[in-house]
Amino acid sequence: MIKILSAAALLLSAPATALASGGHGPDISPIWIAPFALLLLCIAVLPLAAHHWWESNRNRALVSGFFSLIFSAYMLLSFGTAGGAALLHALLYEYLPFIVLLAALFVISGGIYIKGSLAGTPLSNSVILIIGGTLASFIGTTGASMVLIRPLLRANRSRHNKVHLVIFFIFVVSNCGGLLTPLGDPPLFLGFLKGVPFSWTFQLWKEWLLVNGLLIIIGNLVDQYMLDREEKERKGPQLERALRHEPLGIEGWHNFFFLGGIVLVILGKGQGWGGEWPLGVQEILMTALTLAAYFTTKKETRAANSFTFAPIIEVAVLFFGIFITMIAPLTVLNVHGKALGLSEPWQFFWATGFLSSFLDNAPTYLTFAATAAGSMGVSVESQKYLAEFLAKGGAQAANILIAISCGAVFMGANTYIGNGPNFMVKAIAEENKVKMPSFFGYMAWSGCILLPVLLLVTLIFFR
Repeated sequence: MIKILSAAALLLSAPATALASGGHGPDISPIWIAPFALLLLCIAVLPLAAHHWWESNRNRALVSGFFSLIFSAYMLLSFGTAGGAALLHALLYEYLPFIVLLAALFVISGGIYIKGSLAGTPLSNSVILIIGGTLASFIGTTGASMVLIRPLLRANRSRHNKVHLVIFFIFVVSNCGGLLTPLGDPPLFLGFLKGVPFSWTFQLWKEWLLVNGLLIIIGNLVDQYMLDREEKERKGPQLERALRHEPLGIEGWHNFFFLGGIVLVILGKGQGWGGEWPLGVQEILMTALTLAAYFTTKKETRAANSFTFAPIIEVAVLFFGIFITMIAPLTVLNVHGKALGLSEPWQFFWATGFLSSFLDNAPTYLTFAATAAGSMGVSVESQKYLAEFLAKGGAQAANILIAISCGAVFMGANTYIGNGPNFMVKAIAEENKVKMPSFFGYMAWSGCILLPVLLLVTLIFFR
């Protein structure tokens, strides 16, 4: 207990940026990456080996808590106050804002019910992806995903083959669409907090357009193939069934104002309205908006959306363990990152992207941004060190930060754990009787479709 209290005092007195970058963290042995790796292995294997047992969020929490406890004990016993400070930082400055924001967008968006349905045709499905990929940059990938995933599933309820639709939805709406503003994806929001101008990400429209455009075109072709195959395999006119639709309408429209409130809180925090916000203010405001949205929305509206708390609970319990145990790989990378010899934009693009696929993409973004800033002699002690990095490094710094931003956002789509909305969309799809692929099955999709697109991005933008 004394170590925890001392760690709390150290945490509150130390610069948040220094702790966040890992530059003053304990020297963790690389062997302690094992709890993180084993947790990921459980997430990948247990749904296959013990499917019914793993369906329970209680059991997921037991697995997540087990590895968190082992790693926390190591940190406290080996590093004392410094270890406790690192654990508290991961919880208070990283996990708490992450899960409060996701929960806010999940609950508020769950109160927006789009009545009726579009036709479940390849063209209509592509339109949903276009709308979602655009909205993702302005109400966040989580907000756009929660608003549109249920209408997509409802539009295609008559079709048997729809796993591919959810996968392309995760690619575009839950990840790649969020590149244009700091509101779109957590890594870009963290960059905004560290000094990247709000409008700086607008210049990424070329990368955004290429990746999302290609994915939507490929998704449309795959969808046409799947519908044609279903037409041959099933009795009856599948296209006629898919063309059926109902008049559209919106219930719970007032929740858009609460979503706007979340956006204003993010902007206020980033711009420092009223000065620097103390720890917890952002989370309290978001929680208040979430509760207001929940209690002002009719129960019938949420029921029509098949809204339950199970998906956000699943994300909360699994990412609790991920955020605790990933202290080890992030700290090791921060300490030894320069040894990787990264200097070119394409190297930062793939290094950031690879780790964003398996670590949370927000701290991965910060780690490589700090590494790039350090290589140019910019100290991460400053709260706005990325502004100094961009000013000092000129075009070279801008190109590197563009590569880091694109790698973090795009490659969060490579696995279910690369970005928070991925798990939530998967859980909602499974609640709606869509049998989603396993952890490795999903990676087969991303490897075959997403990686070639990203190779093209490398050749065009980061050579």
